[in-house]
Amino acid sequence: HGTDVTLVGLDSGFRHSTKYALERSDHVTAVSNYLAQYTLESLKLEIPIQVIYNMVDTDRFVKNADARFRARFAHPDEFILVHVSNFRKVKRTEDVISTFAKVSSEFSARLLMVGDGPERAPALELAQKLGVMGRVHFLGSFPNVESILGISDIFLLPSSQESFGLSALEAMSCEVPVVASRTGGIPEVVTHGESGFLCDLGDTDDMAQRVLELL
Repeated sequence: HGTDVTLVGLDSGFRHSTKYALERSDHVTAVSNYLAQYTLESLKLEIPIQVIYNMVDTDRFVKNADARFRARFAHPDEFILVHVSNFRKVKRTEDVISTFAKVSSEFSARLLMVGDGPERAPALELAQKLGVMGRVHFLGSFPNVESILGISDIFLLPSSQESFGLSALEAMSCEVPVVASRTGGIPEVVTHGESGFLCDLGDTDDMAQRVLELL
């Protein structure tokens, strides 16, 4: 699925057992071509891996037309950008803040940060430093994330590594375009210029420009 190989599986204490389990399995699947190839190369395997992409419940993840719910987070004339993650370093939440700061200097907008984790504090500090704290909402672990995605205008995903990018797929199901980094399995989920835009890792100037184009 991802970190079971890219993080845990490559740890010296688990590498042998991960490789052993994969080589002796009757069938192995991965959520993207990227992850399948990464697994084969990093663990030096010669086994068939079938790619079965993650799926999304398109009845649950839909556009939210509830204007009163949207008004809880933004004024009618404001755009809503959103980021959903576990706030680990790999998610590059500070890039989200930097991108939003550049966008909000051109458009009236709000940023909804959904989730929690170790990088929440640095993201908070950067928002204060860049003067956008009043327009950034840290919502924590929101139970019905589809309701937030459904009222959003753009989804930001600047991760340094994603085996697939399920949150991007959920956003797209809610008719929300994605601006993301061109890493890992994300290009297999987001079609550049069609369902969103892909940018070089860490290029918050380009990400902001792409968001501005969409807005």
